[in-house]
Amino acid sequence: MPARLVAALLALLSSTAVALAQQPPAIELQPLPPPPLAPAPETPQPPPATPTPPAAPAPGPPAMSAPIGRVFCEQPVSVRLADPDAVIERFRPFIGIWSDASWTPLLCAALIVENVAPDGTATILYVFGPMGSNARGPGGVLQGTGMIRDGELRFQNSDGSQFAFRPLYADLDGRLTTPKNQSYRTVFKRSP
Repeated sequence: MPARLVAALLALLSSTAVALAQQPPAIELQPLPPPPLAPAPETPQPPPATPTPPAAPAPGPPAMSAPIGRVFCEQPVSVRLADPDAVIERFRPFIGIWSDASWTPLLCAALIVENVAPDGTATILYVFGPMGSNARGPGGVLQGTGMIRDGELRFQNSDGSQFAFRPLYADLDGRLTTPKNQSYRTVFKRSP
């Protein structure tokens, strides 16, 4: 039996040698090269740009008339009015020259509304003076701003007198309240 055992052992060893000889050679580990870059998918190109029209200029101050020299209540003034089409429609009735008014038989008055901004702020000249060229008394021209709210133009002068004006047909209905709480009312006529 020992001869059989030796024969079997030799057969086993020779089959292992044959099997080892038939195996592929060992592979040496090597770093892999980076994968090839896939072509980028085509991105759709935007259509050629069409020329854009030039942007409209930012709205600036409204067009104003050339200065006009006038005399109201014996006071010389230079008047410049905004183009009514450049003013918001609800404020247009206030733009203009309003005169031939008198709060009392001795006190002449005129109002010039030169411009009204979109927020209702009105640029005004308020003119006052003695009635008639022979009368004596104080007069002057107040330049400032008023505010239009609820269809009424309001402003106050430095002595605390309060003024309010509402459109009345083609004219302005005016009210004056003094610091002593005296009230006056008159109609200011539209002047050319």
